[in-house]
Formats: sequence, C-alpha cells, structure tokens
Amino acid sequence: MDILSSKANGVLTLEFNRLERKNAITTAMYQALADAINEAERDVSVRAILITGKPEIFTAGNDLDDFLKTAQPAADAVFTDRPVFQFMRALSGASKPVVAAVSGAAIGIGTTLLLHCDLVYAADNAKFSVPFAQLGLCPEFASSALLPQIAGHARAAEKLMLGEPFLAQEAYDMGLVSKVLPAADVLAYAQAQAAKLVALPATSIRNTKRLMKSAKADAMQTVMLAEGKLFGEMLLAPEAKEAFTAFFEKRKPDFSKFA
Repeated sequence: MDILSSKANGVLTLEFNRLERKNAITTAMYQALADAINEAERDVSVRAILITGKPEIFTAGNDLDDFLKTAQPAADAVFTDRPVFQFMRALSGASKPVVAAVSGAAIGIGTTLLLHCDLVYAADNAKFSVPFAQLGLCPEFASSALLPQIAGHARAAEKLMLGEPFLAQEAYDMGLVSKVLPAADVLAYAQAQAAKLVALPATSIRNTKRLMKSAKADAMQTVMLAEGKLFGEMLLAPEAKEAFTAFFEKRKPDFSKFA
C-alpha cells in the first residue's frame, strides 16, 4: 500500500509509503488520502488526523510520470475534480485537527499541504520547497494567499517565485511549522500532540479550529479555484512542456524563447 492508513486511540494516521519513489504521490494515492479524510469526518471515533512520511523523506511531491499522464483531462472531465483536488478540499475543509510530522524533503504539494494542517512538526533534517514557477506553473491550493499570510509578502515571494529549498529553522521562523525537533523524535512528538488533542473536548477543538479559519474560508476557496483554473491552463502551455521535458532529459530548461 502506497498510503498506510490506521486508526488507534482516536487518531487516524496517514503515512506516505512509497520510499522507492521518494514517496512521490500518484493519482491513486491522492484518492486514497481524500477518501480516508472524508471517512474520518464521518467517523465519531476519529478525533484527530496525523499525516507523516518516512524518516528519510516526507514526499517528493507529484509523481511526474503519473501526473503528466493525466495532464490532459478527458473531454467531459473537470480539471478541479481530479483526486488531488479532492484530497486538498478534504484536507482544507477538515473539521478535526490535523497534525503533520515532517522528516526529510517536503517538495511541491508536500509543502503546500502543510499550510492546511493545524500543527506541523519538522525534523531538523526537513527541507521544504514550492518549485512551481520553475516548472512553468503557478502556486496551488491557496498557497499564493496562505504563504504571504504567515510569512509576509517578501519571504513568500522568494519561496514561490524562485522555488529554492529552505530548511526547517527558516520554516519555523516563517511560521510554517510549529516546532523543530531532532529527526529521531519528531514522529513520537507529533503522536503525543495528537493524543493531547484527542483527550480534550472534541467540540471545543473543532469549534476553535472553525473560528480560526472561518473569517477567511470563503476567500481561500476562491483563491483555490482561481489557482486551479490557471494551473490547469499553464500545465498545457509551452513553458511547462519545456520544464518537464528538460527534467526528464536531465538538462537545464531554456525559457528564453518564451515571452
């Protein structure tokens, strides 16, 4: 199973389990994540959700082979109905608290999804990046709004425009993560924090989360839709084709011919 799902003591744990491909996420994995979170919303025994990867890596982001196979949707398909959108809608709309434990690289959507979690604990070996502009694409899933909101425009612009990786301490300084811990301790710490949430009044936790997010919830959905539309268009544009071709050919892309 590329996504390991388990329930114990009120916590649903979702684990990326595709280490041989650096936990790169396929369409099937997105669907499994979406289904698990939606089921957890209906399951009264689940009081918190924990998302994690492996000690070596959280996730390398999209599996590009799989991603490009579905880049052009069927004629009757809606781009924003793809499983990745189902997953992110489920995550961003989850009423129950979501905790993340991040070790190693969290690339692309691996960083984006953390913006929708409530408590994020990073190992001291964690590395983050949102390299969408480098791929001829744009930010996704409200990251163009959420990252400036937590980090300020200048720091968010550096990350979103240049797409260069940044380390755990900088992520903490920006407000992306709650705490930085030794790599050997991060998962156990996140599990303990999830257990604390489970022990608290469930209604209090859910209402606190709802109140924290409600003021900007509609705006975030609007941004997500706008990003999704633009992302789908840019994915089929020449710049993205050049970026992905260069990636697979293991060469530096040349964007000089594009206006």
